Amino acid sequence: MYFIGYDIGSSSIKASVIEKNNGKVVGVTQYPDKEMQILSEKIGWAEQNPDTWWENVCEVTKKLLSQTRVNPKAIEGIGISYQMHGLVLVDKNLKPLRPSIIWCDSRAIGEGDKLFRQDTQKCTLNLLNSPGNFTLSKLKWVKENEPEVFSKVYKFMLPGDYIALKITGKCTTTPSGLSEGIMWDFKNDQPAYWLFENAGISTELIPEIVPVFSEQGTLIKASAGELGGLKEGIPVLYRAGDQPNNALSLNVFEPGDIAATGGTSGVVYAVSDKISSKETTRINNFAHVNHTKTHPRIGKLLCINGTGILYSWMKTQVANNVSYNEMNDLASQAPVGSEGLKIYPYGNGAERMLNNSNNGASIRNLNFNVHKQAHMLRASLEGIAFSFVYGMEIMREDGVVLNTIKAGGDNLFRAAIFSETISTLLEKDIQIIDTTGATGAARAAGYSKGAFKSFSDAIYKDELIKTYKPLENKEEYLEAYNNWKQELSKLY
Repeated sequence: MYFIGYDIGSSSIKASVIEKNNGKVVGVTQYPDKEMQILSEKIGWAEQNPDTWWENVCEVTKKLLSQTRVNPKAIEGIGISYQMHGLVLVDKNLKPLRPSIIWCDSRAIGEGDKLFRQDTQKCTLNLLNSPGNFTLSKLKWVKENEPEVFSKVYKFMLPGDYIALKITGKCTTTPSGLSEGIMWDFKNDQPAYWLFENAGISTELIPEIVPVFSEQGTLIKASAGELGGLKEGIPVLYRAGDQPNNALSLNVFEPGDIAATGGTSGVVYAVSDKISSKETTRINNFAHVNHTKTHPRIGKLLCINGTGILYSWMKTQVANNVSYNEMNDLASQAPVGSEGLKIYPYGNGAERMLNNSNNGASIRNLNFNVHKQAHMLRASLEGIAFSFVYGMEIMREDGVVLNTIKAGGDNLFRAAIFSETISTLLEKDIQIIDTTGATGAARAAGYSKGAFKSFSDAIYKDELIKTYKPLENKEEYLEAYNNWKQELSKLY
């Protein structure tokens, strides 16, 4: 018997099947091969059709079942991970009223700022966040700018809620989901009803709230046929946004545990047991998947926009499109500190970590007589790594304890220079784990069903790829980092 997990991204849909008895991955795949289209009618806008996600969920399921030859009737449950912060609006017939305003859409910043100014203290103490450019602010934007659409809204949902709706026929959401949309009152352990009132939005638009780990509805007949013949009646057992789910996939649940990602953007997700934050703009605070009122687990998220995209730019513009492994080998030919060359990777939009500064990336101290391709590549990896360390220093100042750092095996953390720089400066081991968000969602479904005594038992034991340990020559790294940080304060 098996469990299936989905990861609903903005680029593609990933799916994974795991064995019930040991959590071993049977197969992982994605669909489509070409990235899904993001509609952008105006600068700063980003939308996708929710039904495109569903169509691709159906296709990826068929593809996965075909590749693994798993009997669809042997699937016992479903887990869902999804792109965070998006807004889906449905009418009384449960049909989308407009394209989804997705995570990277920035149109609602003004609405969020107004709500924050309206009751700054309560936002800080109860939400642990500014409403910012998150889901409730996007809903407020629709109310103000598309009143005809808003008048027809039956329920609002997050992207994963919509996929659960298509599977089960029920409109539901989770406390974790509401917190990621900045709609959860941590002090009162309920939706932030007062914030809805401030926004002039009826709380009747909130879907039914179900626990993250629970039977959230069962597969309806019509959708079972579309999903390659999965058995009607199997339950959706788990649902979470992609960053909390990434942390879950890496077995990050307790205070001091850190999950990190070095993709196009970089993310540090730290678990804390403190329902408080001095940082409501540079850091976001969400209800982690195992959060309860009596045992709080807050996921403190720091996002750095310009990370992997810098190294990708170096690949095409500087390294003549050689492989990333070859780039890493070239970078290793330059010394620690890149002989004074400094790169600041902030060229992918406003950086929340830098108080929404949008001054672009910067290359400093470039010397035509000294610096070569190897220096450019190493300075890129160091600049990205220094950004991670700088961000973790902000998190420490906000009360985060750094114990263990874990990262997936398909991103920048596979580059030794990058990981060793972070490990050495923070004096912490970094574990690289071979897992995916879809696999984590499948295992979470099994855990929710009771197939595993703990989530640790659901993890297949051969998935530790590598452990990076602090190097002995910390002084060299510390000097390079302090020089980089000193110039950062002048630039931004």
